[in-house]
Amino acid sequence: MDVLSSRVLVHPRDPDVTTAFYRDTLGLAVYREFPGGTVFFLGGGFLEVVGRGSTGPGPDVALWLQVRDLAATLADLREKGVEPERGPRREPWGLDEASIADPDGTRIVLVEVPSDHPLRVDVRP
Repeated sequence: MDVLSSRVLVHPRDPDVTTAFYRDTLGLAVYREFPGGTVFFLGGGFLEVVGRGSTGPGPDVALWLQVRDLAATLADLREKGVEPERGPRREPWGLDEASIADPDGTRIVLVEVPSDHPLRVDVRP
């Protein structure tokens, strides 16, 4: 398989509320809008809010969003009325993580990679 692009699709119960959450509350940049949907930039990928869902998210799926400064991101979100479902903590794998949820309950893991984490170490000789 030769994958050229990818995106995560979210089918919200209320498309207007969920689109506003990702656009206005999280401040994600819009990549594309079309009748019935909006596609947002997610770093190296995309998030598409499209159609209408009825069952809500499953507990085994989450969006993983790396941010530059987790504390500042959480402070900004609190000012906008978004409280973390789980506050920031250093995980056993060395990443600083917290989680929030979108209006339908989709878990969003916010991640900061510490400066001394192996993901930031230059392994070139």
